[in-house]
Amino acid sequence: MKTRKIGPFDVSAVGLGCMNLSHAYGVPPPRPVAAAVLHAALEQGITLFDTAALYGFGANEALVGEVLATHRERIVLTSKCGMHGVNGQRVIDGRPDTIRSSVEASLTRLRTDVIDVLYLHRLDPAVPVEDSVGAMAQLVQQGKARALGLSEVSAATLRRAHAVHPIAAVQSEYSLWTRNPEIAALQACRELGTAFVAFSPLGRGFLGGKLRSVQGLEPKDIRRAMPRFAPEHFAANLPLLDAFDQEAASLGCTAATLAVAWLLHQGDDIVPIPGTARPEHVRDLALAPRLPLDAATLRRLDALINPRTVHGARYNAATQAEIDTEEF
Repeated sequence: MKTRKIGPFDVSAVGLGCMNLSHAYGVPPPRPVAAAVLHAALEQGITLFDTAALYGFGANEALVGEVLATHRERIVLTSKCGMHGVNGQRVIDGRPDTIRSSVEASLTRLRTDVIDVLYLHRLDPAVPVEDSVGAMAQLVQQGKARALGLSEVSAATLRRAHAVHPIAAVQSEYSLWTRNPEIAALQACRELGTAFVAFSPLGRGFLGGKLRSVQGLEPKDIRRAMPRFAPEHFAANLPLLDAFDQEAASLGCTAATLAVAWLLHQGDDIVPIPGTARPEHVRDLALAPRLPLDAATLRRLDALINPRTVHGARYNAATQAEIDTEEF
């Protein structure tokens, strides 16, 4: 596995997003299957594992902590604060006292004394980012975090936060069909020496090539509230997937491998963190750094799937109001 840099860390060029082992896409896989996904990632040379206090309202951190505790020295462990569950409800809270107590709980669940990269999961509009990052910087000074990151923030917010404490990574959605980071965030990261960690590089599963109908999505699957997965938009997007599958077939790889490889070709400072709930799919993700894409292939992919050809917004209005990223 090739490596890339996040702050002081050398990490596998592809990490593992652990969210869907406990959260978001309907009923999570049974614990033995979730553990098998984590072990498969280790076997494929993946060293970057990403979780959050929010995922499963602590259940994902507990899973990652239990399964990976004995491998702690060989992995880079990241988690997020500032958004968590309160009485069964998702709450954004960037107040310093909340951040401190949340991280203490995360450390316990993760079975570690330090989080390698601690992200602010969402910007709290009621709290200046300087206050939230200031509290996180104190945790670095106390040895409870090694580096800091931000999630779903604008270039302006990144610069404000970076003035308080160096920001090692910005994490936002980035894929062929979500190009928002190309507006300003990627450039700001490059100016500041901040790595860009791309979540949902498979387009919430769309670019994996297996999802051909939204009728079977489980009632609690968060994609049911995403406009791109509304039946009319999804049907309009399916021809893009057919052409994308043909590109993957011509290269002798799966659609998932191609989607992640495209991201890796957007810059050496980009680290995708795809997720999966099936151990057998981990190898497809880990193969992406070894897939060369020539300039002609990259041009075809860019022309095929981009903001002009994709139907539907990535978030509904309520969720869109909670994020700080630039929009087309």
